[in-house]
Amino acid sequence: MPTIQFSPCPNDTFIFDALVNKKIDTDGIDFEVTLKDVQALNEDAICGEADITKISFGVLPEIINHYKLLDSGAALGSSVGPLVITSQKDSVDVTSNSVAIPGKNTTAHLLFSLAYPKAQQKIFLRYDEIENFVAEGKGYGVIIHENRFTYAEKGLHKIIDLGEYWEQKTGVPIPLGGIVIKRNFDDSFQQKIDQLIRKSIEYAYQKYPLLNDFVISNAQEMSEDVMRKHIDLYVNSYSLSLGEKGRGAIRKLFENNSLNKLSDREIFV
Repeated sequence: MPTIQFSPCPNDTFIFDALVNKKIDTDGIDFEVTLKDVQALNEDAICGEADITKISFGVLPEIINHYKLLDSGAALGSSVGPLVITSQKDSVDVTSNSVAIPGKNTTAHLLFSLAYPKAQQKIFLRYDEIENFVAEGKGYGVIIHENRFTYAEKGLHKIIDLGEYWEQKTGVPIPLGGIVIKRNFDDSFQQKIDQLIRKSIEYAYQKYPLLNDFVISNAQEMSEDVMRKHIDLYVNSYSLSLGEKGRGAIRKLFENNSLNKLSDREIFV
């Protein structure tokens, strides 16, 4: 039974619901399912814990020897990047102050480092602890997931959208996260999982905007409106298939990295 891991965030549960709860034909494949925070998923991937797992693209170079990237299930897009926020309207000095970031291996950290290469006072917290860190005046924060939709309600202010920064700098969509599968599975099984994830997304879209119990029960008390905003922002055509543009954006993220020396066949299923 292959193990599969992803986050409890609405975009992931929306994508995987039909697959792991057998609302589609899985060709007799059963899965052992675990839901974890994105940084925990990244750390598990580094250790090779799961057969199939969601990851931040920021960790991809560290795991590429053991995993390949599936074509389906990814989160890429325009204006979907992490936000740097503050509790102050004025006197912004990100480089010289403490900044809370949702995990060392996250794409958020990678993008923040590109925008603020001289920032030294980084603190790594769970993504859902960062709003309070900023609201309590402890420093700046880099927020992801549903916090994009809730920070203003807490009187916090956006300094920069790191996704927009990336897009203006590169002209390509921002790659946030993807689904990887262990290399030791044969090609036919890897392709089968890829197809099943795509079918799972297509099934979810047939029912949308109705939210299923799997999404709601794992959504950590967020409102249905925020759940739908979350899904609308992070699930799109790139989730069904990276395509040439999506693969090109991922390569752009690592153009100065040894990962970019690998062929598409070595990186992608």
